[in-house]
Amino acid sequence: MHLIWENLIPNLLKLWTGKFKGLDVGTGCYELPKMVWEAIGEATARSGDTVPASFGPRLGNIAQDRSACTADVYSVWTLYLSPVLLRSQFLHQRYYNHFVALIELLNLCLQFELSKADIQKIRDGFCVWVEQYEKYYYQYSPSRLSTCPVTVHALLHIADGIEATGPVWASWAFPMERFCGRLQPAIKSRLHPWSSIDRRILALIQITQVKLKYRLHDELNLRRIVSDDLVQRGEYQDPDYLTCILMPPRQPLTPEKGFMDKIIGCLATRFDRRPPNIRPFLPSELTQWGKARILNGGDTFHAASLTQHHIGRRDRTYVRYEVYVDKNQHRRKQKEVFELQTFYGHLEYIIMLRFDSAAALEALGLDRPTTVLLAAIKPCAITHSHPRLDIHYFVQHGALLLVDLACIQCVVGRVPSLENGGKGWGIVDRSGALARALAIDL
Repeated sequence: MHLIWENLIPNLLKLWTGKFKGLDVGTGCYELPKMVWEAIGEATARSGDTVPASFGPRLGNIAQDRSACTADVYSVWTLYLSPVLLRSQFLHQRYYNHFVALIELLNLCLQFELSKADIQKIRDGFCVWVEQYEKYYYQYSPSRLSTCPVTVHALLHIADGIEATGPVWASWAFPMERFCGRLQPAIKSRLHPWSSIDRRILALIQITQVKLKYRLHDELNLRRIVSDDLVQRGEYQDPDYLTCILMPPRQPLTPEKGFMDKIIGCLATRFDRRPPNIRPFLPSELTQWGKARILNGGDTFHAASLTQHHIGRRDRTYVRYEVYVDKNQHRRKQKEVFELQTFYGHLEYIIMLRFDSAAALEALGLDRPTTVLLAAIKPCAITHSHPRLDIHYFVQHGALLLVDLACIQCVVGRVPSLENGGKGWGIVDRSGALARALAIDL
């Protein structure tokens, strides 16, 4: 925490903005122009609306004020936003590649489990990274020795620390910092603050011991905890979809003819029936839901059709979904070979269909009443992806398509790209290569 987020990253930002201990760039060219850094700060602030809260705290304009930037803020900016915002902004690509190499090493360090091969990769990777850091920023000049604080050298010992104490999440300072934050409101006296802290700690210990001794964890819990896996008022879970829960608002939907044709085509593929055999059993008015929650700690995603846009809302309408695609779809004479592929898109509708009449069951070949939940998605037309980080870029969306709701895996964030006049977006997915450990209150 202190080594990376509160020292190394802030120092790199100072170097890139020409504010590191009065040093110039020397023989290098790593400093970002003022206009570029201001654009990065503005894009950072705008990303607060397009990156879901599950990724971390909302970030402000880091180009104007970093006084409120905590370790958590720096970690979110570094792992998720910076690879998109800094792309093609340095005069020479080597500085960007060097920083991306650091992000890859940090992602590896944040894995929940690490093998011996992973630890060796961390050790070798930081050795190379520090050597390149000295070449790019220290430049082997005694007058630039201040660019090599002890925190840079400490990177070489991260692998040793992991071998001694386990993955970094097992020994980092986030839990202690959070505990200190919980103690701070208990200070009621300026003259005797330590007495207030002592009383607070004693009270917490006493109530914890009572919980353990008499098994009163739920009864004496100071915070109301509601399980995400329980169906709350206004929600709905269908026996055919045990992995998710539908959430309000719920409204009727009268689709246009083109949209209805897409729904019928999707069902024709699902039930292996011709569209004319399905059309009679679809009502003219369908049911749409505004949200859905994936169980067992999954994300909550929103349908854009029923999402109210207002200042401060963090977008949850972009999702990652997986479907099986025929590898030989453009070769009609070849045998079908299906493989699971990952896509990203904008969730427009969550539609619920119910087939329970005897005629519908017979026509569709069903042996019991069946519910079908469909997700109407506009896929992101990916133009290119980062070769090593799980980041994908797009400018436009494709035509609306329908997939089963169970295909949706998680929500994703969007970071404004400064390339091509700022018209594109970078997709960041915290469930893939950018997954990181999170400290949560139990």
